[in-house]
Amino acid sequence: MDSNSRGLSGPGPAEGPTSPETTAPPPVSVPTSFLDVPQVDDDVQRLYAHDLADHGFVMNLTRVWAHVPQAHDALFGLLAEMVKVAGLTFRQRGILVSGAARSLGDAYCSLAWGARLAGAAGDDVAGAVLAADDAELDDADRALAQWARAVATDPNGTTAADLEPLRRAGFDDRQIFALTTFVALRLAFSTVNDALGAQPDRQLVDDAPAVVREGVSWGRAPAEDRSATS
Repeated sequence: MDSNSRGLSGPGPAEGPTSPETTAPPPVSVPTSFLDVPQVDDDVQRLYAHDLADHGFVMNLTRVWAHVPQAHDALFGLLAEMVKVAGLTFRQRGILVSGAARSLGDAYCSLAWGARLAGAAGDDVAGAVLAADDAELDDADRALAQWARAVATDPNGTTAADLEPLRRAGFDDRQIFALTTFVALRLAFSTVNDALGAQPDRQLVDDAPAVVREGVSWGRAPAEDRSATS
């Protein structure tokens, strides 16, 4: 999705930016989006260093957001707050992001978060969410996956009854607002990445379990070369 153990892209389990002291890599020479690689300043270096510490490489989408690091920080700060208010586990975040990315047709976050979901919940759950196969999910997972798809595909088509599975899963109205906002913000993140041509990193494809790698058949083609690691 955020540069994500972050959300597809974006920060990791806490969904907030950090500032590890790691040397940023030199600019890549092969275009990985429609934008030029930005000049490196302290804020850009911080984003790159976070990726290197978190993933071992600088994500192509991070080079997009590095044009305005403050936008990245504001977005993921709000995402972190929504995660906290909704009380979302890492598994639940994975279901929401993977389900929304799949519905939007975003390969980047589908690959990144599909792999994370597989690690947290198993290949069966990740494969089911990416295939929109609700029969393979339990009631709570199904409620989240269905809601993520509804928000991503037809928010004007939802009804009050669509919230009942979320309530039965234990979410109150404040949490439902927060998790809906979380999905909407993730969709905004994916939309920016997709519109500006950010190519999914080759490492995401190479490292994904087969159920994710073979299941993601939509969105932009991944980069041919591996992203910079030093």
